[in-house]
Amino acid sequence: MTAVNRWIKNHPNLWEFILFNILSNVATVTNFIVVWICTGVVFRSMNQIPFRFLIFNYTNVEGDLGLCGFLSFLTATALAQTVNFFVQKNFVFRSNAAFSQAVPRYVGLAVVLVIVSAALPAYSQSFFAGLGLPQAVVPTLANLVNILVQVAVSYPAMKFWIMPGKA
Repeated sequence: MTAVNRWIKNHPNLWEFILFNILSNVATVTNFIVVWICTGVVFRSMNQIPFRFLIFNYTNVEGDLGLCGFLSFLTATALAQTVNFFVQKNFVFRSNAAFSQAVPRYVGLAVVLVIVSAALPAYSQSFFAGLGLPQAVVPTLANLVNILVQVAVSYPAMKFWIMPGKA
């Protein structure tokens, strides 16, 4: 047994968290690519349209890209969460949780994450723009904040509620 395998065997929970974060990068890459495509191409024509609904405040079109920003973050988060479900269930938690039980719970988590991730960028983008950062990097930094929040919420929810390990 190699030293790495021994370490993994002796620290299974830490290894699981590390693996969760490493394999979350599949969703992270998906998220960034979709944000870049959506803000640069798909919804670009909507970047001067202010958008406000309930907690979603994309009215500072110079700092948060308006409706373009809202739709881009919403789309990116939804697609990344779909990818993440399969990666985490099959490769990290190796869960035998019934698909019919895990999917509705994960959808609930994803809805919470999508709402947070669609609302938060309007505020974080305004914050980063207020610091005088170039507009070209503001959506990427806002996306990074979103991802950190998603990890803090999703890891414990997945581990203990959605896809507990094999019994």
